[in-house]
Amino acid sequence: MSNARVRWVGLGAALLVAACGGGSEGEETGVPPWTTTGLTSQLTQSTTNVTEGDDMADETAGKLDVGGTDLGGNGGDCPGGGGMMGGDVEFSYIWIANSPQGTVSKIDTMSGIEVARYATGPATQAEPSRTSVNLYGDVAVSNRGSQGGGGGGVTKIAARLEDCTDLNGNGTIETSSGPTDVLPWGTDECVKWNLPIPSDSYEHGARPTAWEGSISQNGCASPNPRLWVGWYDHPTQGVFHRIDGASGTIQDTVNVPWNGLNYGPYGGAVNKEGDLWVIGWQLGPLIRIDGSTLAVQSVPMPSPPADQQWSYGMSLDQYGNPWVASAGAAAMYDVAAGQWQFISTGNLSMRGVMVDVEDRAWFAVDYSGSGGCGLGLVDVATKTLMAPAITLPGCFTPVGVSIDVEGYVWVVDQAANQAFKVDPDTYQVQLAVSGLVAPYTYSDMTGAGLNLVVNPPAG
Repeated sequence: MSNARVRWVGLGAALLVAACGGGSEGEETGVPPWTTTGLTSQLTQSTTNVTEGDDMADETAGKLDVGGTDLGGNGGDCPGGGGMMGGDVEFSYIWIANSPQGTVSKIDTMSGIEVARYATGPATQAEPSRTSVNLYGDVAVSNRGSQGGGGGGVTKIAARLEDCTDLNGNGTIETSSGPTDVLPWGTDECVKWNLPIPSDSYEHGARPTAWEGSISQNGCASPNPRLWVGWYDHPTQGVFHRIDGASGTIQDTVNVPWNGLNYGPYGGAVNKEGDLWVIGWQLGPLIRIDGSTLAVQSVPMPSPPADQQWSYGMSLDQYGNPWVASAGAAAMYDVAAGQWQFISTGNLSMRGVMVDVEDRAWFAVDYSGSGGCGLGLVDVATKTLMAPAITLPGCFTPVGVSIDVEGYVWVVDQAANQAFKVDPDTYQVQLAVSGLVAPYTYSDMTGAGLNLVVNPPAG
């Protein structure tokens, strides 16, 4: 493992704030969030068989005492949690949406064990696809809506047991303990809130989803980060809500003129300044919503010189520049220069993208002109192609890419019902997590993407 990857483990404690102790939401009232949102539907349990790891906990073990948790770390120096430097790496999770099942899996990236699986909304919302993890490890999951019609929504789930809420006052936290222990919607006490999105169809439902990474004056993560989510008010505008992270209420709404392709706003990420960057499906545009003024900048996305234009996933590098997977081209918008750059990879289809701490942009390649299936790799600093297609054994349809706290690359494979953990230096698969259900996630599944821009590597 390189020195830079070792250094990132220390810096990466920003998103693994069990090392800092304390809760992220001091204003919790214990009022069930379902009461305020009017969500009374129950999750229809999937009968899909899942393959569990040999060390999987018994599915009845999810009834945990409130007084203790195995998710905590040492006290750290940050009040209320959210420390940015140092501390023990007590937990590292990747959150992967099982779209047709209407659930999200919480997987320990070090062991590969799926430690919990949650319903992401009432059955009417359905089809989760985007996950975003904040600097406390909490996840927001956006549901696109039922393919039969109907609106979507966004749901927050707490990562740490101490941040869950004893809704029924019985002195224990009822929560999932693994993939076969999905509690009915409205009963898992680690699910914090759900905000319905009034989209009219699955195609137009919530997709771009990104937490802010605000840092307070003492260098710790702010105790109540806000969340951005976007959807398509077809056919005229994209709608972007900034949401209070504790309550799930909308604080700001920005409407952006949008027309053309059916899926509208597709991928999103927030930079260090709190600005939201969003790319539109296939043809763009790239937009930026200023986190302070809410002013909108719209940047047309030109066709790559050697490839088809087909924008999909998006992430930011440590310098705040957006990277976009666009069919066979890796696209980068240089914010300072106001210019697009394209690196042709020779692939016919790339989807998710994530940039790591060593300035490597990783792309999910689901079909390659050279016959590969797995990962494409571009050097961020030199804008050169490092590998057009790194073939992964057992690969079928990779869709999403993320980076874990140790620097390993995770690839979510929709058709294989698996997620692969890949060594970024040797390209060898370290482990494969099975038992997922058509997993479909393009976004920042671990919080590493947010951590990279908020807390870039020194030197």
